[in-house]
Amino acid sequence: MRAVGYKESLPAEDPNSLLDITVDDPTPGEKDLLVKVKAVAVNPVDTKIRMRMAPESGHKIIGWDAVGEVVSTGDKVTGFQTGDRVWYAGDLTRPGCNAQLQTVDYRIVGNAPANLDDTQAAALPLTSITAWEILFDRLQLDKPSPHNKRTLLVIGGAGGVGSILIQLAAQLTDVTIIATASRAESQQWVKALGADHVINHYDDLAEQIESVGASPVTDVACLTHSEQYFEQCTKLMAPQGRFCLIDDPSESLDITLMKQKSISLHWEFMFTRSLFTTADMIKQQELLNHIARMVEKSQIRSTLGKNFGEMNADNLRKAHQAIESQKTIGKIALTVAE
Repeated sequence: MRAVGYKESLPAEDPNSLLDITVDDPTPGEKDLLVKVKAVAVNPVDTKIRMRMAPESGHKIIGWDAVGEVVSTGDKVTGFQTGDRVWYAGDLTRPGCNAQLQTVDYRIVGNAPANLDDTQAAALPLTSITAWEILFDRLQLDKPSPHNKRTLLVIGGAGGVGSILIQLAAQLTDVTIIATASRAESQQWVKALGADHVINHYDDLAEQIESVGASPVTDVACLTHSEQYFEQCTKLMAPQGRFCLIDDPSESLDITLMKQKSISLHWEFMFTRSLFTTADMIKQQELLNHIARMVEKSQIRSTLGKNFGEMNADNLRKAHQAIESQKTIGKIALTVAE
């Protein structure tokens, strides 16, 4: 099969950073689906893996957002059959979706929404899982709390995770949503997705939150540059709040700042369940199916920002460069040719 991979960690603008390759077709295990990939999306994790994990030998295939068609199923797979249209984010420990065929554990696969085309659907799996787990597994916005009214601050609202997290919070909770965005187009984007207030992350957060008249921030979803916003957040947050981050801070966070207010710190890493084959691994299948039903009911929409055309090394390099610029709105997707 045809695929895109890399042999060494190089800057995305280097023509050898990603290469068109031909490799053997994968063989599914007993709990695997063999999927013919139809479209993929690109995430920051792709660029981080490319730069941090050089393959020990041969080429490494990355990519963790896909829509495709089931070609065959393993002996212990339940709930899927040949021909099913599926979507998933995959598993960091296995070859990624930047290929014509991929094997993936059925427990982290859902049925793709019927009303989205392949690129629109490919934009959603990884970020939807991440956003869902932030809102309900980490911040527990659907559970009782010490606060009469909860206010959620989303730092980095216009990115891939923020774009679906805002929609889910608006549809499934009664929290007040404050999202950060700096450019006019990104501010308009997050407002259209359901943010109650939009503020600029380059300016003082507390002053802006006070100016819009929102109640004290009880929960923070910090999706980027946590080291820049951590101290500000601990000062402006209400006592007994929750702070969740997903990025890799470039410097240490002083968690003692959280002590007097009893603010809790939560990490979200959507690959945890697949990485450690947790007992509740199938919850990712369940939430993907729930997201699909919400999409089909027009409760949420795709966060596709741009289609970069056919998946090949040249177009994927351009996509990686765009992701690394940190100026993208929504998601980038590509189609996979047969």
